[in-house]
Amino acid sequence: MTVSLVTGGSGYFGSLLVRHLQRAGHVVRVLDLRDADDRPANVEFIRGDIRDSATVRSAVDGIDVVFHNVAQVPLAKDPVLLRTVNVDGTAVLLEAAAQAGVGKVVHTSSSAVFGIPFSNPVLPSTVPSPVEAYGLAKLAAEWACLEAVAHGLDVSIVRPRTILGHGRLGIFGILFDWIADGADVFVLGDGSNRYQFVHADDLAEICLLASRHEGPMILNAGTDRFGTMRQSLESLCLHAGTGSSVRSLPAGPASLAMRAAAALHLAPFAPYHWIMYSKSLWFDIEHAQQTLGWQPKYSNDEMFAASYDWFLANRAATNLAGASHHRSTAKQGALRVIKRATRLLPN
Repeated sequence: MTVSLVTGGSGYFGSLLVRHLQRAGHVVRVLDLRDADDRPANVEFIRGDIRDSATVRSAVDGIDVVFHNVAQVPLAKDPVLLRTVNVDGTAVLLEAAAQAGVGKVVHTSSSAVFGIPFSNPVLPSTVPSPVEAYGLAKLAAEWACLEAVAHGLDVSIVRPRTILGHGRLGIFGILFDWIADGADVFVLGDGSNRYQFVHADDLAEICLLASRHEGPMILNAGTDRFGTMRQSLESLCLHAGTGSSVRSLPAGPASLAMRAAAALHLAPFAPYHWIMYSKSLWFDIEHAQQTLGWQPKYSNDEMFAASYDWFLANRAATNLAGASHHRSTAKQGALRVIKRATRLLPN
């Protein structure tokens, strides 16, 4: 029986991964700073900081596979934490895993390591070129993984596209809130940029498959059925049936306004949002399909619809204090005023 550690197992994706591992027959342990209300009773919980060597050594003791998901996300907007948690914490974990004789580490990275790609689709061999602090930190964490591989630790890196799925909130909670109330939503420019997402269930599946594969590898994870940003949002508005529609904003001025609002703490934007929202980025996933036999189940439209339906069914509990950034709706701030204004605009 495989004994697995999920770091960040109380966060959105970590908690979902815990359930996938249990269904696959794993004995699961979680390392996180906070416990989750929905942690299964038979999942061991260790409270601690990924940067604390003693705590991490205790967490990896007796572990066969580590799924590393602890990360400060862009919404945290703390450059010190981005570096010390995402990079230094990863190095602490890898050292402890090597010393404990862990057989496999699956590290969840990010498509942010590619910034604005020079060309699409992005391949596993595409050279990363991050353009903001979060992407730089995630790339540095990848370098730590590659260094560990050079010293004999079996580490696979999984790079997901933007994650959606049942319970995924954060800035998506704002999108779903607007659409549920019939407010119009916006794309930057004409919305013709191709943008790929990945469902959390599909991501959990590729992580599980990677854990069973002997030898290090780099995997890109995204759906194989996607279109433009405008198409995705129009499909969601049609699914919701609330009268919400998609409007365009000029990309340059809107990006500057997002940046200013974030600097003044008026809106929950991070650099990746205003840099990438109007840009195309998608992965070629053939490598994962051929090597692991992985096949994503959800299209962009299907995962948006499923995520929105979950939001509607659980709307009263989507603003709970103390939850991780992706398990609660981001605070709207001045966006509430814009939301009200959109409902007064002529069609």
